[in-house]
Amino acid sequence: MKATTTWTEGLASKITNNRGHEVISDIPKEKEGTDTGASALELLLMSYSGCVNTIFNIVAKKMRIDFTALEVDTIGSQKDDAPTFTDVEIELRIETEASEEKINKCLEQTLKTCPVGILFHQAGVNTTYKIKKLQKA
Repeated sequence: MKATTTWTEGLASKITNNRGHEVISDIPKEKEGTDTGASALELLLMSYSGCVNTIFNIVAKKMRIDFTALEVDTIGSQKDDAPTFTDVEIELRIETEASEEKINKCLEQTLKTCPVGILFHQAGVNTTYKIKKLQKA
């Protein structure tokens, strides 16, 4: 894997994965950016959320858990003016007929194998999780 970042203007950059995908990184206007994209720290949190969603989906298929909706909210906080995340709270919302026990087991396996989550854990970030089972509309 390789990522390449190219400055575009002000504090904004274009980040590519060298497979044809790109994102714009910038910082908010109140921090002297132009707010043309998510900050690098926001992208990190977005990556964690996306990783949990993707890995849960893969594990759920292996466990034969069918679902009609899956969302992951990831909230990062920085206590005591820390320069990076000290805590992350993840809420997984799923619409499924599967039992809560089966969903919990799926999430446990997801958390053991999510590469981004493993990095957060190794960095000492306190991460908490909760599952909310959605009712079919």
